[in-house]
Amino acid sequence: MLVAGGGLAALCAAIAARRAGASVWMVDAAPEALKGGNARHGRNIRVAHDGPSAFVPDGYPVAEFEADLRRADPGADPALVAPLARDSRDLPRWLTAQGVAFQPRAGDALPYSRRTVFLLGGGTAMVNALARTAGALGVRVLQGTAVEEVAPDGRAVLCGDGGRTEVTAGAVVAGTGGFQANRAWVREAFGSAADGVLNRGTPHADGRLLRALLDLGAAPAGDAAHAHLVAVDARAPADDGGIVTRADGMAWGLVLDRDGCPVRDAAHETGSARYSGWGRLVAGCPGGIAHVILDDAGLARLGRRVYAPRIMPETETLARALALDPATLADTLRREGPPGGPPWHVVSIRPGLTFTGLGVRTDADGRVLDAARAPLPSLFAAGMIMAPAVLGGRYLSGTALTVCAVFGRRAGEAAARHALA
Repeated sequence: MLVAGGGLAALCAAIAARRAGASVWMVDAAPEALKGGNARHGRNIRVAHDGPSAFVPDGYPVAEFEADLRRADPGADPALVAPLARDSRDLPRWLTAQGVAFQPRAGDALPYSRRTVFLLGGGTAMVNALARTAGALGVRVLQGTAVEEVAPDGRAVLCGDGGRTEVTAGAVVAGTGGFQANRAWVREAFGSAADGVLNRGTPHADGRLLRALLDLGAAPAGDAAHAHLVAVDARAPADDGGIVTRADGMAWGLVLDRDGCPVRDAAHETGSARYSGWGRLVAGCPGGIAHVILDDAGLARLGRRVYAPRIMPETETLARALALDPATLADTLRREGPPGGPPWHVVSIRPGLTFTGLGVRTDADGRVLDAARAPLPSLFAAGMIMAPAVLGGRYLSGTALTVCAVFGRRAGEAAARHALA
């Protein structure tokens, strides 16, 4: 069987299928140095559990996880919500058996989180561990090769340095994610607002297999105009900046748009929800950019960052840096700015795109469904290419990796059964 992709969903699918007895090829568009997709930037996974353990405090019952998912997206597919929450309980054990290490809770090394377990060494360590296990099990991997076309009989067209090749597999699992690296498609979905958006993850999530499945008749899930956006530092790279580019400080200072108008979070989001809330707000600003202005007290709360704030010793300097009228800016700061400045500390922010909101519909075993909810023979999908059916609306931190691991494992096992039948 054939697994398309190289991230967490694809790796879990390949390992699960190989353990079920199938012969597995994994084909990944990324080069070896960028294997792992967006999972390389992950740090924690949301899991249900009945009580505290070495990795997580207190309890987070399955029913509460289900309720959180339904509250975040009332339209989430109930056929996926229930198995996602239920199977998440076994993820720490199963991933540990595949070589993944989790960070033990000790002292103040980790933030309090009863809903997520943290990866020891982060997402890159997880990806490397899974890749080693897949190789040891006999999964054969082609890096720098993309799956461009698929058919219900298991035929697939591969494209790499050697040109185009047609192969036939007993089953195909699509684990290639969304289309966030496809600038043309992002602009088609978001309009001119796309021009200011940075892609936080892999530059190889171009959506070509997603488009191929939709053209083949797969039922769409979600909405192309939806996406998980967070506020990131405007100095971040256009692609693959990851979690370290995420910006903060909006609640401790004054946020101005490009024209010097205050930008306010009417929802007053706190916790992890503030990141995605501000991502949407900045996406709606002129030019897709805004500026967080902090005083010394706000800077102290911000803490150390990969991208240090710019220091403006006086308001006139700040006005020149932001190309704003000094008198108007001074008046805005007097009325609404932090009380302690100057000096001012400035973080310019843009919307960072983590994953897009259009995918294909599947059943709980990852079988790709058509408009009549009938399976397309031999075709399976896992991870962010099918996640929009369960992850819409307000994102729950750590759940993307849960979707990838749970449904990657499920799709791999189901695809193996199909291929071996």
